[in-house]
Amino acid sequence: MHGPTAARALPDKKGEVIQEYGTVNQFPIGLSYEARMYACQRLNRVLADTQILYGLYKKHHWLMRGATFYQLHLVLDKHAGEQLGLVDTLAERVQTMGGVAVGDPRHVAELTSVPRSPDGVEEVPAMLSRLLEAHETILVDAHDAAARTAELGDDGTNDLLVSQVIRTGELQTWFLAEHLVDTPLVRA
Repeated sequence: MHGPTAARALPDKKGEVIQEYGTVNQFPIGLSYEARMYACQRLNRVLADTQILYGLYKKHHWLMRGATFYQLHLVLDKHAGEQLGLVDTLAERVQTMGGVAVGDPRHVAELTSVPRSPDGVEEVPAMLSRLLEAHETILVDAHDAAARTAELGDDGTNDLLVSQVIRTGELQTWFLAEHLVDTPLVRA
């Protein structure tokens, strides 16, 4: 298609920032500015950590090795999918509160509390331990944020953190931790 009616890409077109990160718009949702601002700040931290955890799950899913390869390959992919669902839910909650969800991976890297993993392949127990450490980082933060948002009357954020982030994280932690337990030999 050529001519005056053909669509043209405008690669040099830059848009104006219409809402800065770290601000909240006023939505009529029955919560104070302070409660919404606090929730957005805490949710974005959990969101950044959850995006990193999702990436770790995918990395370890791809790099899995050894006798339990197949089982762990499947469970890590299942957990990654669940974390990706949490990423979307957390981001939508930030937006619902009038905030701006962290989305750019470079910004996520600035905000995360989850330590960076090596670029290479670690032994399987080390990969699982790294996932457990990331889960604990998120769970500690989510418990604290849930308690504080409850104090501020933000039942929606509290519910999201407790019923989805914390419960999913605890269940996934259990599954991972059980793979690191030494099983005693059964003697006849």
